[in-house]
Amino acid sequence: MVKKAKNILAESNKYLIQNYQRLPIKIVRGEGSFVWDSDGNKYLDFISGIAVNNLGHQNPQVNKAILKQINKFTHISNLFVIQEQVDYSKALVQEKKGYKAFFCNSGTEANEAAFKLARRWGVFNGEKNIILSFTGAFHGRTFGSLSATSPKKYKYGFYPLLPGFKNTEFNNIKKLENIVNKNKKIAAIIVEPIQGEAGVKFGSPTFLKAIQDICRKKNILFILDEVQVGIGRTGKIFCHNHYDLNPDIVTLAKALGGGLPCGAMIASPKVSDFLTPGSHGTTMGGNPLAMSSGLASYKQISKKSFMSKVVKSGDFFLSELVKMSGNKLVKEVRGLGLILAIEFYSSIKAKNFSDICLRLGLLVILTEKKNIRILPPLNVKLNEIKKSISIFNIALRELNE
Repeated sequence: MVKKAKNILAESNKYLIQNYQRLPIKIVRGEGSFVWDSDGNKYLDFISGIAVNNLGHQNPQVNKAILKQINKFTHISNLFVIQEQVDYSKALVQEKKGYKAFFCNSGTEANEAAFKLARRWGVFNGEKNIILSFTGAFHGRTFGSLSATSPKKYKYGFYPLLPGFKNTEFNNIKKLENIVNKNKKIAAIIVEPIQGEAGVKFGSPTFLKAIQDICRKKNILFILDEVQVGIGRTGKIFCHNHYDLNPDIVTLAKALGGGLPCGAMIASPKVSDFLTPGSHGTTMGGNPLAMSSGLASYKQISKKSFMSKVVKSGDFFLSELVKMSGNKLVKEVRGLGLILAIEFYSSIKAKNFSDICLRLGLLVILTEKKNIRILPPLNVKLNEIKKSISIFNIALRELNE
């Protein structure tokens, strides 16, 4: 049972801008799937830094790579060839012939790069400049990415947003076809195959395939935002491999840096060379430290034996969660690999469920009011999944009392 510290937020509130609704917990260390707070409370961490710590905490090989790089140098700038970037990009695009990578620092930067590349490509392809996204989408918080993001709560107070962005209904092929047929200036369509922030909402295979077909037919770029669901989270290195898709651009971040800030855009030969010297850049993006950390993580995750364990763990986890779907409070459970969700009928019950999990030593994310998002490390142990299921069941019993 977790003890609550008093006034844990006081110093944070005094010195930090309050743009986060932080839990009253100060995490002081982590190991594997667990973290400890300043009062010695132990938590099973099924947030994983919001899908960043895909190998949990204190992974030996990642730590070794970071320490080795620190003893060489941590930053040199993109004025020079950075071998660590070359090595990582080579690994990332190994199965995507002809694709090239651009490294940055975050998911929103990766999406900004994708939008700029799409606009640049559009200049030479019918002066196209419109980016089409979908309801429920979350693509980031910078102005371009925010303009492609759907929920108004993220955009409130920041208007006017950027022109050249349109939005249509997620999973609705007819509405997609209608807006594309009416607008000849669409340069790119961006979609998350699984909308994480929206509560782990899945794009249907037919919908995702329809987007690709429309893009091919209308000469529109197909962009997949895999910031949260890429790098093994779903049981495959790229989520779109589940659906046999071949996007023009894929954006990545979160787990890409092995725990350090890192984002990337990988682009097909059709479009990659439209970004010419001076057309886009970043000072810190692709720095050697993040590259070394990320590659050390990627080498472990990308092994077939590792991915098969992710699939096995995810299948077991989902099968246990499905047993909860008979509960009158639970609307639905969803998951693929190790991104899972429990959706409640009531936002109050969902919040109470999250609070009980916290009190019992389990960290999960309450998202879009009614959804519990579950993001364990990809190397989570079976007994740790069972422990979380036990806590979930206790929480449900308490809510039903």
